[in-house]
Amino acid sequence: MQIFLRDGFIDRYTGDKVVIPGILKVLSVYFPKDFPYQSHWKMEETHIAYWELVPTIDHIIPIATNGEDIEENWVTTSMLHNSIKSNWTLEQIGWKLVAPGNLNEWDGLTNLFISIVENNNNLLEDNYIRKWYLLAKTMYEDFKTSKN
Repeated sequence: MQIFLRDGFIDRYTGDKVVIPGILKVLSVYFPKDFPYQSHWKMEETHIAYWELVPTIDHIIPIATNGEDIEENWVTTSMLHNSIKSNWTLEQIGWKLVAPGNLNEWDGLTNLFISIVENNNNLLEDNYIRKWYLLAKTMYEDFKTSKN
């Protein structure tokens, strides 16, 4: 969550917006047939939005090519772009690193997610939603306050 906040919920390989994962799971709880979720992310059983919009952390310089596992080498990207990049360097696949986003302009729907969960406490029964809610609640305001 700290890296997603640092990067402003922007896919640093494309500049596309990504969202806090819990918001998609909320959609899956309310619309399971139209917005399916599968715990192991099987592509044929999970809505494509999970692959396109859920942020993950990637190593800019892959560990497989002697990149370090340190924060300076971590970047936010979508699950889809992380899978595509795999162990390639940015130079090898012709990608560039884009600037991080600004949380004041795009927060990855974090505020909305917190509000939805707080107005529908039954959502906390879902472990995935609860985990993301607790992370958002404890880190989001602290992060924004520390940056202002």
